[in-house]
Amino acid sequence: MPQNHLIGLLLGAEEDWPTAFEAIARRLGVLTASDGSTHEVSTERVTIEPFNLRDVPRHDLVIDRLAYWYYHPREWLKKVALMDDVYLLNSPFTFQSMEKHSAYCALLRLGMHVPETVLVPYKNPVDNARWAYTSAKYNRGFDLEALANELGYPLFMKPFDGGGWRGVSRIRDAGELNSAYDDSGEMLMHLQESIDGYDVFARALTIGPETMVMKFQPDEPMHNRYAVAHGFLSPETGAEAVTISQTVNAFFRWEFNSCEMLVKDGVVHPIDYANACPDVAVTSLHYYFPWAMAALLRWSTFCVVTGRRARTQVDTDPWFAVADDPELDYAARLGAYQALADDHFDTDRYREFCDTTLRHVDEMVYDWVGSDEFRSMLRSTIQQTYPPHEWERFEAHFGGLVGLWLSDQAAARASS
Repeated sequence: MPQNHLIGLLLGAEEDWPTAFEAIARRLGVLTASDGSTHEVSTERVTIEPFNLRDVPRHDLVIDRLAYWYYHPREWLKKVALMDDVYLLNSPFTFQSMEKHSAYCALLRLGMHVPETVLVPYKNPVDNARWAYTSAKYNRGFDLEALANELGYPLFMKPFDGGGWRGVSRIRDAGELNSAYDDSGEMLMHLQESIDGYDVFARALTIGPETMVMKFQPDEPMHNRYAVAHGFLSPETGAEAVTISQTVNAFFRWEFNSCEMLVKDGVVHPIDYANACPDVAVTSLHYYFPWAMAALLRWSTFCVVTGRRARTQVDTDPWFAVADDPELDYAARLGAYQALADDHFDTDRYREFCDTTLRHVDEMVYDWVGSDEFRSMLRSTIQQTYPPHEWERFEAHFGGLVGLWLSDQAAARASS
C-alpha cells in the first residue's frame, strides 16, 4: 500500500490558488521514489479550533497563509513543529524577521546593495501606559527634515514591517515628508533612499529552490503589474537576483517568499525581502500562475516523500563567515551564498527527485490549465474580484495571458 502524506492548507480569504493546488494534487497519482517505495499525496484545508498540546496532528506538511496575523493558528503551527515534526512553509519561529527591517539588516551584513535606510521613532504614542514617562526621559529630539536631506529627495517612507504596500509614500519635498510622518500615527517607519531612474523593477517568487524573476510594474493596476517579459535582465544580473532571493530565504529558513529589487546600471538593490504571504493569485500572476502551482506542489511533495526535516531556527555563522572573509569579493560571496542556499534546500537531490518521481508534473499542470476545470476556477475568481460590468473584459484579459502560456509551453515541447 502506498504511504499517504497529508498536506494542510492554512488559509485566509483565498480561493483561487488553493483550488488549483488541490486540483493538481489530486492528479499526482501514486509516486514511486528512488528507493522503490510508493507514496500518495492528499490535501486538506485546516480548520481553527481548540487543540490539546498533546494532540497528534495528521498533517505531514502545512502551507501557511494565515498565521502571520492570526495568533491562534500560529501557536498551533509552533506546537506541531516542535512536538510532531510537521514541516511548515514558512517557519513561525522567524515571523518577527518577516518584516522589512530584519531582512534589510541581514542583507546589509551579507554585503548586498540595500539603499540607505533610517528607522525613525513613532510619530504618535504607542498604546502603553509607560509611554509618557519613557518618552519624556529617553526619547531624543531629532530633525526629520535633516535626515531626509541626508538621504536626498525623492525618498520613500514605509512601515518597517511592510505588508501589501500599506503606508508607503513617495516623498518629494519637506511638505510631503511631514505630512506622511503625521499620517503614520502608531506605525513605525523607515525613511529609505530612492533608486531614482532605475532600469528595472523585478519581483522574484521563490518556492524551495525554485525562483521565478518577473518584471514588475508597480505603477500599473494589479492585473498589469507582472509583465510577460523574457530576458529583461542580463544573464549575470538574473543569476544575482536568484541568488539574493534564495540567500535571504535560506538564511531566515523561509521557503515560500517573494522579493522585490531595483536594478540600476547592473547593480541589484533589494528593497523588500520579507513576505509572509507572497502573492500567488491567478489575477496577479496570470501567465506565471501555472509555474507557481507546479513549483509549490513539487516542493511540498519532495518534502513529505523524502522525509525532509525542517530547520526552523536561524544559524547565522556560516553566512557571516562568508560575509566577513576579506579574501572574497562580491561575486565570490554570491557564489558562496548560492552554495549555502543549495545545501540548505538540498537542491541537487530535489532536481533529481523532480526528474524521476515527479517527471509527469509539468505535463499534468499543462493539461489542467487547458481544461474546463481551470477555466471555471478562473471565471469564479474574476467574478469574486471584479464588478459585473468588468467580468467580460477580465475573462478576455486573463484568458489571453494564460492562453499565451499554453502556446509558449506547446512551442517549447515541440522544439525539445
